[in-house]
Amino acid sequence: MGGDTGGIERVYRRRRRLPWQYLGAVAVVFFNALLQNARASDDPGLPRWGPWLIGLLAMATLVRVLLEQFRAHTRVTASGVTAQGSLRSRSWAWHEVYDIRVEQAPRGTGKLGPQWLTHLYDLEGRRFLLRHLDDWQLADPYAEVSDLCLAAAPHRSLTWQRQPHVEELILRRAARRRAWTWAAYGALITFFVMVVLDIGMVATGRPEHVFLLFVCVPLAAFGVLGTVLDRYWTSRPPRSLPQQP
Repeated sequence: MGGDTGGIERVYRRRRRLPWQYLGAVAVVFFNALLQNARASDDPGLPRWGPWLIGLLAMATLVRVLLEQFRAHTRVTASGVTAQGSLRSRSWAWHEVYDIRVEQAPRGTGKLGPQWLTHLYDLEGRRFLLRHLDDWQLADPYAEVSDLCLAAAPHRSLTWQRQPHVEELILRRAARRRAWTWAAYGALITFFVMVVLDIGMVATGRPEHVFLLFVCVPLAAFGVLGTVLDRYWTSRPPRSLPQQP
């Protein structure tokens, strides 16, 4: 790419190691699967597919962690932004980018994840995570993003000025994400309630309905709760987005 790029070309990769608790949990699950597989080989009464399934899930998690460590990155050039994930990548030309914002991470991550994340917003109000532009990898992500936007300004056909109709789209999409996130929490709670109900049915000698209790009911709860919350929150006046640090 010829010409002066104004210092806009930069690549953001993982610099900080994952917490040892995370890697330790993956290792424990994997070795437990190996032990269970050995037990299944000695005891014909134990199902053989269970340990293999656990082992495959643990291996898939480990592969994802390795890809996240060594492959995932965010690349910024005079042409636009490319977010490379573990497997997929996505690119935006600068005229497709509405804004780049540093936002507070969802509650509940604690010390296991960054507290401030960077998202790219397009002109339809959709947001996309820009990997490694966070407070784990950067000392001051807000200053970095401010400098990035300043360097990108000459390469854009639009200004960084906020547009009311796009802001409304962003807020409504945020309300929709919140609705379906709470629906997922509700489905998880429903699943545990079904576990207790199933234990009670076994204790009283009643017939079990495993697929109905553990699959159908939680999925139905997810769909119903998500639809209700989606309609309720998206019909209300949009709330403001989390403030930048």
